[in-house]
Amino acid sequence: MASDYYGILGVAREASFEEIKKAFRRVARETHPDTNPGDPQAEKRFREAAEAYEVLSDPDRRSRYDRGDTIDLSDLLGGFGGLDDLLRSVFGDGGVFGGGASRSSRGRDVLVRTEVSLEEAAFGSEAEVEYQTLVACPDCSGTGSEPGYDLATCPDCGGTGQVRVARRSLFGTMMSVTTCPRCGGEGALLTNPCAKCAGSGAVSENVTLSIEIPAGVSSGTRLRLSGRGESAGRAGPAGDLFVEVSVALDPRFERQDADLIHMVSIGLAEASLGTRLDIPLIEGGTTDLEIKAATQPRSVFRIPGRGVTVLGRRSRGDLVVVVDVVVPSELSSEEETLLRRWAELRGEKIDRPAPT
Repeated sequence: MASDYYGILGVAREASFEEIKKAFRRVARETHPDTNPGDPQAEKRFREAAEAYEVLSDPDRRSRYDRGDTIDLSDLLGGFGGLDDLLRSVFGDGGVFGGGASRSSRGRDVLVRTEVSLEEAAFGSEAEVEYQTLVACPDCSGTGSEPGYDLATCPDCGGTGQVRVARRSLFGTMMSVTTCPRCGGEGALLTNPCAKCAGSGAVSENVTLSIEIPAGVSSGTRLRLSGRGESAGRAGPAGDLFVEVSVALDPRFERQDADLIHMVSIGLAEASLGTRLDIPLIEGGTTDLEIKAATQPRSVFRIPGRGVTVLGRRSRGDLVVVVDVVVPSELSSEEETLLRRWAELRGEKIDRPAPT
């Protein structure tokens, strides 16, 4: 009985070519002998997956397989130069494991932190950050070679940084691509190392950098500056710089997303009869706010467009004013007399005798 190729790859019978290819990539990674050392069945499962892919990825073979016709398995992989070419057709030049090593490794990322005021966060600003990291050696421009001396092409890999290694398997001879051990994947060898960086291509340096803080950032926002992190040396790509922003507290406002909350207290008479207040603005100055008569405690007044800029947009949130009505904790005798008269007019019961 023919193998269940659909079951081997874990796809439905109506699966598209892209679904079959994706499934083979997954199964090939899971069952490749190099990732399953000591498992004698891994190579068998890997071969079954390759066989299933070869049948189901070819429209003619798949049609014959679906009809139940006999398929000559001896010609599988015949359209390729062997299993290695099959894997390259699916995975690219990197084979199953996503590519050989690049000529140069990437430098590490750097994280620094900076604090800005609420106003700077609201409207954007510039900030200077300082950090220590590896930068490209100024003497050799990051090549690692003493000025005036060229790098020599690696004779083992011919400058590609990769070598092909043959390995015997059930398929016959399998070819894999790996990092050249002689040059470490760089494709070149130093003949005269740079005296300043000892051939590494990088030196430690204190860096001061001016960065733009976009309007609307909040605490914890991380800004990414590509290529401003640690240098990998030897002409390798630098890592990235991440700047984590912290927004300082402002005693006037509490921030909620793009809105600003401002708390204000008024007296009983002001709440009852109404008043006008000067409300501070994050950009400076004040705005006039009318408090209407009979305002109740914890009343909310919203001033549109006076909050923080919405990150990535030009619009701003609102300034939300929360009004609290303060009850006096102490009264003069005159104040108490007036308040008792006021309570009498309103029919309110006072359970404390008047002072004599």
